[in-house]
Amino acid sequence: MFGIIRPCGHRLSERLRTSWMAHLCGLCLALRDDHGQLARTATNYDGLIISVLVEAQAAPTDTNWRRTAGPCPLRGMRTASVAKGEGARLAAAVSLALASVKIRDHVEDRDGVFARRPVAAGARAVTRRWDRQSAGSASAVGFDTAVLLDAASRQGELERSLRPGGSVLLVTEPTETATSAAFAHTAVIAGRPGNAAPLAEAGRLFGRLAHLLDAAEDQAADAASGAWNPLTATGTDRAEAERLCRDAVHGIRLALREVELTDRALVHVLLAHETETAVDRVFGRAGHAASCRRGPVGAEHATADTPQDAPPRQVPPGQAPEQAPLPPWVPQGPGFGPPLGGKPPHPRNLLAGCAVWALMACSCQLLCCEHDDPFSRERRKGFCERHDCGKACDCCDPSCCECGKCGCDCCDSCGCEGCDCGCDC
Repeated sequence: MFGIIRPCGHRLSERLRTSWMAHLCGLCLALRDDHGQLARTATNYDGLIISVLVEAQAAPTDTNWRRTAGPCPLRGMRTASVAKGEGARLAAAVSLALASVKIRDHVEDRDGVFARRPVAAGARAVTRRWDRQSAGSASAVGFDTAVLLDAASRQGELERSLRPGGSVLLVTEPTETATSAAFAHTAVIAGRPGNAAPLAEAGRLFGRLAHLLDAAEDQAADAASGAWNPLTATGTDRAEAERLCRDAVHGIRLALREVELTDRALVHVLLAHETETAVDRVFGRAGHAASCRRGPVGAEHATADTPQDAPPRQVPPGQAPEQAPLPPWVPQGPGFGPPLGGKPPHPRNLLAGCAVWALMACSCQLLCCEHDDPFSRERRKGFCERHDCGKACDCCDPSCCECGKCGCDCCDSCGCEGCDCGCDC
């Protein structure tokens, strides 16, 4: 369950990347500690925004929001500083409740394996347990998950009563209500009651955005399978859905300007910029193209420093392409193609490679860590990192910063000095 907020590592500075991972690990560990190992499957990117909001509103002198976690296979058996406390627990409770709702929807729609009675029976038992557990842990931090479950129950009623030509916003209302309540409660936990109203508005629009993007992403698949889709059911075309999504992103930015935050950087990047990136991912980029795109390292040896008018790489006659001299702007050394001054490592045979692959798979190194390929021994990035950005990412996105040079319409929300967004302007 990755959610709509999927920040690429190239768009985050080192500090923000570390903070992002701290909240992600904190959410995962809070789910484990409060609800058991199975609950860790409810970890999702959108849910950890709750934890980010709580910490961002905390007093600057309060340092009780982090702890050192032990080694974890998903971190390559390394320790790390992770988020803790009421913010992480609220994020865990909300994530678990929403995961329960999602599973229940799959059971009711008889999607995939959930169409089988034994699987559906087991899934219903899991959702009942998760409903109880999320309610208990949420009440410990003063939040009532009944608002989430009530919204889920009303969702089905609205979908059944909706007629063609109705407003798609009638369908998104329960999601808006649920996320609004969760966002607003972060102000209560952080001791910033004045932030509750603007955060409730930001949460309402975030819920609308998440629902619409999910519907737009699934529309083709739903049409092929005959499943219900809010855009199809209401006759909302994609242009109107995109307009509603971009209006929601703009509204989130306006609401964030009214929120008093101790550290605005990560919140601003996730809710002001990554939401726009999510809309671009579903509907296509609006207004302008990225000023540069960085492809996978080693594919064409292209970097952000490559001259725009650089001639193609010349291969002397009778020489293999990989033996041709590299242009001066091409990075060389560890991690950039074959190692200098020697041949690539000797590959393992099939039996040894399979044994190493099994060991690395069990320790999650193949997923999350930079590692040596178990067969060729070439240095590779983990699956998660390779597939986080796709084939290219907007590393030099003109809208990545809050300064006037980047053309961002939320420049007034904070100064460029404190944004820490990775933009070198």
